[in-house]
Amino acid sequence: MTYDARRDTAHGTGLDAAPTTAGGAGAVLAVDIGGTKFAAAVVGATGEIIVADRVATPPGGDAETLWKSLAALVDSVVQRVPGLDVLGVGIGCGGPMSWPDGHVSPLNMPGWRGFPLRDRLAERFPGVPVRIHNDAICVAAAEHWRGAGRGSDNMLGMVVSTGVGGGLILGGRLIDGGTGNAGHIGHVVVDPDGPDCECGGRGCLEAISRGPGLASWALTQGWVPGSAHRDPAAGGLYVEAAGASGRQLALDAAAGDPIARSAFTRAGRALGIAIASATHMCDLDLVTIGGGLSQAGPLLFEPLERTLHAHVRMEFAARVRVVPAALGQDAGLIGAAALVLAEDHYWTGPA
Repeated sequence: MTYDARRDTAHGTGLDAAPTTAGGAGAVLAVDIGGTKFAAAVVGATGEIIVADRVATPPGGDAETLWKSLAALVDSVVQRVPGLDVLGVGIGCGGPMSWPDGHVSPLNMPGWRGFPLRDRLAERFPGVPVRIHNDAICVAAAEHWRGAGRGSDNMLGMVVSTGVGGGLILGGRLIDGGTGNAGHIGHVVVDPDGPDCECGGRGCLEAISRGPGLASWALTQGWVPGSAHRDPAAGGLYVEAAGASGRQLALDAAAGDPIARSAFTRAGRALGIAIASATHMCDLDLVTIGGGLSQAGPLLFEPLERTLHAHVRMEFAARVRVVPAALGQDAGLIGAAALVLAEDHYWTGPA
């Protein structure tokens, strides 16, 4: 069980990457749907992003306003590769959704409730495969295919951000489960007496370790956002007063704020418990962790490792490694493309 500090900076090809293949080549359109942004990309056969763009999700938009924004983005991206032959469309979207038909109801997008996202994109791109999966599952597929999970046949890919999600790879293949939600580690119970979760349960990993929940807990302990500072002689800078976000919490923890540091210890402990349980259940080789909170690096990974080591005692499970994800903001797009480009490993739904 090792945290590889060399992977501590997320990287990827970047959303502004210039075209790397000639116009007219076959490629896949990838779409990544989030509560704060829509992203779309043309992705080549080996997972390289040829061209991509993003727009802010229209705040409070109704179903058609959201769709028009996405459609305009998709058209713009496709038109930037002259003569493009679209071989298929892959979509990652926040849940819940009905899978694999792709009627989506993202929790943070009230304008889409049962919206037929897959069908609408299939109408726009007839005659090619159009496939959709949960956004966290797409991230896991991306990391397994082209990221930090390459070479591992048995891994869990996690996203720790405003929520906590995951995707499960066993035997080199994405595991869907009965409803397409296998690997949803965010709702593993890590503390039965812990905080209420938005799912209706109590003590879920997501309730403890997601960024907003972590910041809320720190506020109850007396954290004053932005008040931490380092000694200037040590190279630190004063952090101006700011909002109570996970990012600000990480800045204050890095600057030595004891409450902020305790919050990350609390999150890391919860993650370690959940990963230990998943490892024993699924006989994992590797866990990759991405998302905004993972950028806190050792503040999160060190307590995670300590807790994981304390709970993983079976010899077969002790081999598991936990590493930061490698693909950064590109992961959702690359994973969505993998649903088409690497279907033997990542797609079990209808053709």
